[in-house]
Amino acid sequence: MSNEISDQPDAPDTRQTKKSRPDQNMKAFTAAKKLGIYLPATPQEFQDNPVTREQLVELQSNPPEWLVDLRQNGPHPRPEVARKLGITISGLARAGIDDALTSDEIQALLVEMPPWLSSERYNLALVRDEEIRVKQQNADKAAKRAAAEEA
Repeated sequence: MSNEISDQPDAPDTRQTKKSRPDQNMKAFTAAKKLGIYLPATPQEFQDNPVTREQLVELQSNPPEWLVDLRQNGPHPRPEVARKLGITISGLARAGIDDALTSDEIQALLVEMPPWLSSERYNLALVRDEEIRVKQQNADKAAKRAAAEEA
């Protein structure tokens, strides 16, 4: 088969395209995860019904009062608790925190700064510093390789 342009006028494009499915539903659990909220703290109506992509976009762009309140005061899911505390989800597990926490509880932990929290924050900072160091080291090696190839 050659790479020449076809002489056939306006042949239809047979490639598959990703079709938008505005009517596609997701479980309330998935929607809550995408919204970064703790599902058991949402209204029962939200928990019991599937959420369409259109509804999710609407919740993200124009959140109702209950969603604003949940995001502000909690209870927050573990990934959000970990982010607000500046630690990993594994760090929460090591500390024995399995439940969702409110913003006030998170703030109290930050003020109290128990030894486990201080240690987890320090460990995460070390890991991030190491990731930056390795990334820089890899970039330097790639730059040296590129310079050697040009020479």
